[in-house]
Amino acid sequence: MKITVYLGSHEGSDPFLKEAVKELGVWIAENNHILVYGGSKIGLMGELIITSDLQDRKRKMIELGDAFIAFPGGTGTLDEITEIMTKVALKQINTPCIVYNLNGYYDSLKVLLDHMIEMGLSTSDKQEKIYFANNLSEI
Repeated sequence: MKITVYLGSHEGSDPFLKEAVKELGVWIAENNHILVYGGSKIGLMGELIITSDLQDRKRKMIELGDAFIAFPGGTGTLDEITEIMTKVALKQINTPCIVYNLNGYYDSLKVLLDHMIEMGLSTSDKQEKIYFANNLSEI
């Protein structure tokens, strides 16, 4: 399985974040999955794909992914994972969208998505493939 992972460009202040990222990387490798990620440095897994711009990079990461995981991150990470949520809601992709809710980072997003349903602006059907995981075992 090709797993697209989104995360911030900064390490953040939660020391557990770096450990959780390493833990997921090890799990992906041990289970013979393929990591898909976008970044400015050349990685050790797979071939480097050069894209023309940010939109092209996002399109390619979506095209390659069989599942999508968002770690805590900034506005870029939020942009990327909400695009996946939209594609899931519109049934443009049929893959899991996993929000890694490390130490409750995405609690407010979960509340907002639930509120959208309560207000009749979304449905549970549109959000059925959006999952919130608190740790690797839930993923």
